[in-house]
Amino acid sequence: MAFELPPLPYEKTAFGDLISEETFNYHHGKHHNAYVTKTNDAIKGTDREGKKLSQIIEAADGGLFNNAAQVWNHSFYWLCLSPEKKEISGELKDRLESSFGSIDDFKSKFKDEAVGHFASGWAWLVLDGDELKITSYHDADSPVAHGVKPVFTLDVWEHAYYLDYQNARPDYVSALLDNAIDWDFVALNLDGDGVSRADQG
Repeated sequence: MAFELPPLPYEKTAFGDLISEETFNYHHGKHHNAYVTKTNDAIKGTDREGKKLSQIIEAADGGLFNNAAQVWNHSFYWLCLSPEKKEISGELKDRLESSFGSIDDFKSKFKDEAVGHFASGWAWLVLDGDELKITSYHDADSPVAHGVKPVFTLDVWEHAYYLDYQNARPDYVSALLDNAIDWDFVALNLDGDGVSRADQG
């Protein structure tokens, strides 16, 4: 079965000025959709057809890896976003405070990673064993390929923010961290099963 472009879990107008409808039209409707199409074209008629997206990412390289990983990365990213402001609470709050000192310290360190990441890529909160870590991966690279468990991500490719924030990546990162993250979804991923939540196949 071919991979599909997953529908957004909210309306494209739901974020107001934080993320514009135009950005969703390009980012989801064109960029993400193109990765889905190219992945399907690359696996058609091969022994990879019928495998899970995560299995393809773990085994592939080159163009197939780049496109398949971007399908998964984007699918996970959309789930990390919320048009309603949510608070960090419960186990997630406790784990972040234990790992990074405070919620403000966590946000500051995550922002530093996202803003300081050179060129295109993704900033991540991951579980490495039982330890929460902040890291980033270049281009299409994904935690799926590295044996760590995804908890939360922000896309720092320019196409994620340029229409709304121009070259001000720090403003984009701060705006989303403070106003537009689904911390309830992030908390779910503390169970170590984050890969499955954006998988297909």
